Amino acid sequence: MKFSRNDFKNSISGLILRRPAPPSDSVLEDGIEDIREAMLQMLGERGIKEFAATTRRIRYATEIQDLWYLRGDLMAALAGLDGEVTAREKIARINTRFQGLLPGDLNSRPSPLGR
Repeated sequence: MKFSRNDFKNSISGLILRRPAPPSDSVLEDGIEDIREAMLQMLGERGIKEFAATTRRIRYATEIQDLWYLRGDLMAALAGLDGEVTAREKIARINTRFQGLLPGDLNSRPSPLGR
């Protein structure tokens, strides 16, 4: 059997560019619940009371993408409670929990500020 240069190139690019399989429904549901609990825990009792609307949105989010986009609201609430530096650290910990659960284009990128 002969292999051409294109066959080799296509097989290499297929290995490199292959997208991982999406998570199963049970893995996704467990991930959503874990992330939701972590977000609410970071708010704490005081934050849950002071930021009731954000708390409701986190509590009733049904999709992993919903929680992903709620990170901004969570960041604002945490910054109001603990300051921006602490809030950034907490959000960075939340970001790692999304790994492998999001569709391909939704991923955390490094900050251009380099902090």
